[in-house]
Amino acid sequence: MAANPIQRRLTTILAADVAGYSRLAGADEEGTVSRLRAIRQELIDPLVAAYGGRTVKLTGDGRLVEFRSVVDAVRCALEVQAGMAPRNAAIEPDRRIEFRVGIHLGDVIVESDGDLMGDGVNIAARLEGIATPGGVCLSEDAWRQVRGKIAETFIDLGEQELKNIALPVRVYSSPPPGAKKADEARDTTASAGESAASPRSSPRPRAERETIGDKTSIAVLPFQNMSGDPEQEHFADGLAEDIITSLSKVHHLLVIARNSTFTYKGRAVDIRQVARELGVGHVLEGSVRRSGDRLRVTAQLIEAASGNHVWAERYDRPLRDVFDVQDEITMEIVQALSVELTASEHMLMFSRSTRNLNAWLEAMQGFEAWLVGSPKGVRESRAHLEKAVAIDPGYAVAWAFIGWCYYAEVRFGFSTDNGAALAKACELSERALAANPDEPHAHGVRAGVWAIAGRFEDAVREAEIAIAGSPNDVWLRCIAGRVLVLAGDAARGVEQMRMAQMLDPFHPPYYYGILANGLEELGQNLEAIEVLTEAVQGAPDYFAGRLRLASLYGLEDRIDEAKMELAAALQINPRFTMAMAEAFYASASPHSTERFKRGLRKAGLAD
Repeated sequence: MAANPIQRRLTTILAADVAGYSRLAGADEEGTVSRLRAIRQELIDPLVAAYGGRTVKLTGDGRLVEFRSVVDAVRCALEVQAGMAPRNAAIEPDRRIEFRVGIHLGDVIVESDGDLMGDGVNIAARLEGIATPGGVCLSEDAWRQVRGKIAETFIDLGEQELKNIALPVRVYSSPPPGAKKADEARDTTASAGESAASPRSSPRPRAERETIGDKTSIAVLPFQNMSGDPEQEHFADGLAEDIITSLSKVHHLLVIARNSTFTYKGRAVDIRQVARELGVGHVLEGSVRRSGDRLRVTAQLIEAASGNHVWAERYDRPLRDVFDVQDEITMEIVQALSVELTASEHMLMFSRSTRNLNAWLEAMQGFEAWLVGSPKGVRESRAHLEKAVAIDPGYAVAWAFIGWCYYAEVRFGFSTDNGAALAKACELSERALAANPDEPHAHGVRAGVWAIAGRFEDAVREAEIAIAGSPNDVWLRCIAGRVLVLAGDAARGVEQMRMAQMLDPFHPPYYYGILANGLEELGQNLEAIEVLTEAVQGAPDYFAGRLRLASLYGLEDRIDEAKMELAAALQINPRFTMAMAEAFYASASPHSTERFKRGLRKAGLAD
């Protein structure tokens, strides 16, 4: 028997923190700390004691509390939230201290100093993270204990994928205090012709995320190059990327984007940790050895929860069979995951744009360069792709991605002649569709070009065709998100961007930009600010994010923050002027563009 056995117990964990604490402290650090201290002493501490809670730890603006009873924990949380309503009534919305609370009943590890560790604690913390300000989220295990014993109505949000938690958790949420009044106020506002959206969205049930939680999920890691030749990296990467592309066409699968899975390239990884970070149930890993005209590929599909191999195979084939190997691996995955393909999905998965190995290798290098997103990367991508279509003129996806390159030059400000670049992009999308009328990326290029041209109805139709052809493709989701926002359907645009973020957890900052644009169109300025703040924290040189933040802060009359963000933006691009704002803020609505400029004026950008 171990000298110091691990102690465990079943207990109720309550996790709470202050929504937007960094923003509050940044605006008024001493005042925020003083108010929070008073709330703890006058409201929280007495209630925790009254309901028999034990404060495990304080974490700045957060608190972890253990209760013997789930009912007591929930009643304590609801009373705290109810007690905060009158305290915030006379305070401006952006200065209010609002708590988010998560409660879970689970098994925990008890440390010698009384601290608690383990999944029981982690789940409570993740529930707190998805709760709305002023709201309480319960796990299903906690909700079962309070059902019929608490007067408060809890809303079933369905199973939620919680960050770094292996299995989905069914979540129940209480409406925050004052929600009924807020709904009435929103109804009144909507009747006056303004947005009826709340400042912060509630966690979405899985059914509202295209039943994504009910889909089998998989991440395909980059295949290890076993040849010892660095020149074969493109070959190994291309094999994994093609499998991702094929699987992405299956509607009943959730397939994580290459952009995220390839962050693990060259790293020794724990498969279960990777699965938790990416939020998937299965991981495919493999290796490639190319020697002369021979090819050896190994692949294994692993179930994340158990770490067990669901399927594994080794292929020793002539090099010319590489595409057959890809197809066989893809089909083995589909069968191992018990996914039933429709006839159209089967056709799309196994229809290839090329079977010319040299053209394919050039295209793989082009796709990799395109992901860089810089002017140099786009130029290099186009050069490789043009070589690919010179080798195989019928290579539809390569033609489509050359069109993407021209579109990207305009979209991200690299082009010296926008009109000519857009015309070229459209021409190349037509060339791709002539080779393959079902090529999703060709429809995506047309959607992007037509949105810029103001053909919004056509653009939306093309975006929908593209998504239908490859529902897991994040680039197509982003195009659809932007097109829908531009076309005046911001709610659906936001949903597309939420989906894109789920498919690509380590996504680039412009995802935030499109999402924030949609939220702003819905009148959710505070949530848009949160989104963009997260973006610039991860990418401090994200000019568009800084500029949009400056405008949003200006519109919210948070002038000091607006000036600070404008200064940061102008440090990145000192030549930006108000005259450029209209072209920068692409919108179908002159009202939206004027709103953006009005915010910049308040931030201090002169006309």
